[in-house]
Amino acid sequence: MPDLNRSHLASLIQKELIRFKDEHPKSNELFIRARESMQGGVPMLWMIRWPGAFPIFFKSAKGAHFIDVDDRAYIDFCLGDTGAMTGHSPVESVEAIRTQAENGITLMLPMEDSIWVGEELQRRFGLKYWQFTLTATDANRFAIRMARHITKRRKILVFNYCYHGSVDETFITLNEKGFPCARSGNLGPPIDPLETTRVVEFNDIPSLKSALSHGDVAAVLAEPVMTNIGIIHPQPGFHDALRELTRKYGSYLIIDETHTICTSPGGYTAKYGLRPDFLTCGKPLASGIPAGVYGYTKEVAHAFWESLDQDQSDVGGIGGTLAGNALSIKAIRATLENVLTQSMYDRCETLADLYERGIMDCIAEFNLPWIVKRLGFRVEYWFCETAPINGGQANKAIDSELDRFMHLWALNRGILMTPFHNMALIAADTSEDDINYHTRVFREAVMALYNK
Repeated sequence: MPDLNRSHLASLIQKELIRFKDEHPKSNELFIRARESMQGGVPMLWMIRWPGAFPIFFKSAKGAHFIDVDDRAYIDFCLGDTGAMTGHSPVESVEAIRTQAENGITLMLPMEDSIWVGEELQRRFGLKYWQFTLTATDANRFAIRMARHITKRRKILVFNYCYHGSVDETFITLNEKGFPCARSGNLGPPIDPLETTRVVEFNDIPSLKSALSHGDVAAVLAEPVMTNIGIIHPQPGFHDALRELTRKYGSYLIIDETHTICTSPGGYTAKYGLRPDFLTCGKPLASGIPAGVYGYTKEVAHAFWESLDQDQSDVGGIGGTLAGNALSIKAIRATLENVLTQSMYDRCETLADLYERGIMDCIAEFNLPWIVKRLGFRVEYWFCETAPINGGQANKAIDSELDRFMHLWALNRGILMTPFHNMALIAADTSEDDINYHTRVFREAVMALYNK
């Protein structure tokens, strides 16, 4: 097993940074200009979280590829961090969006397509009733509010280093001594999350039982597989215990499929027969048009409806003027009907097999202390020998310097990886040539790291 020379790594990063700046003069020029009107030079602060000295400004995107303002072409394995999992601007969705844009964008009125979408979501995920939002964050917020309203309990429970959008209650973690605390970087929280939230490690059934036994948790909000701190699979029996314990202690179970929708057309829930009370999803559902959904069981619907004053439904903290707008609904229908189909999943899974083999073969060839994790057609590599089983272990395994090098090396060679970790998402338009090119670039990066 070769040793990694950190001084050599730092030198490689500096060389790649120089190359990046030299090859992206127009992006640099636009970034300097953008800083005069946008905080950090970007329209959303996360856009500064890229490995170069400034973000790339893109010019056009189609399928699994995009071109930047310096006319450099890229294979896109980030795909808007799942928002463009469909590939950029799929033909069927674009046509539906264009047609609807000409016939009304938002009216705060239902349309027939919304019934089709509701019925299709029933079929895919198995929950009875559905509502629409603009983001998965809002879907999670509204599901939490419903759960609190019905149970009359004020707390929720999440798993350490979870991610559920910008839901205030979820920015909580466990410190080094195992005590809950506000997560670092939580900006201006309206209330200390310790007052609203319990947090335990994923896969820790005894701690989950202990936290729920207080009887004050309205809902557990969970990804069926953790993804944002890296892919962390549930251990055998975990989901059965999660469902049993939430029912035993009177807490609702909310499953967030926003990232795990890469598992199957019905997400991890359908593929593995989960039985949540609520299910939330967003990002790729409308081919990149802002849209989210949340579904719930007939039992939840009855309990909610019985306690709802319909004359005040517009001030209940659930919903929004643009939620369920005609453009989003039309885009969701086109996406579910024509893009996020079983045939797409089958093709993407096959390509993910090729991607995974390429990385694993390289790791084996150089005897690296790295591993590969997989969920559907989401694949990532980790700089550790043993797969973490919870968020705390995953956080300790992060190597930010090595992350930056691998991302920057790929970016300088026309490959965009997902920021924050080393995840690749396969799109319907990704080709075998794209996969093989990534494998070659990955191998060259390893050779550079270890002077091979």
